[in-house]
Amino acid sequence: MTEAFGTDLEITIPPPITAVLGLSDGRDAHMERIAEQGRMAWQAATGYNDRALVEAQIGRRKFVIGPELNAREMNRQVTENQIATKSLNRMTRLGRAVFKRAA
Repeated sequence: MTEAFGTDLEITIPPPITAVLGLSDGRDAHMERIAEQGRMAWQAATGYNDRALVEAQIGRRKFVIGPELNAREMNRQVTENQIATKSLNRMTRLGRAVFKRAA
């Protein structure tokens, strides 16, 4: 299922494992592809992995810097967010844990 926010942004939401074919909510094509190729191939084909990376980065930002902006004026909020983003990017460049799939 995809949901559109704004004009050209489209977010793919995976169907739940208990989803049933035939419900006319737009999930049938996704469910068929998952059944044929597997969930990992579906995630790669639909760009779902990119969404997960973005959500993880937003979670890191909220955890490290905080969920709210302190400034009241918009131009100061923009500056505050730019500083926070540059700080988080610098921390990310310093090193992140490297994970390897185990058998």
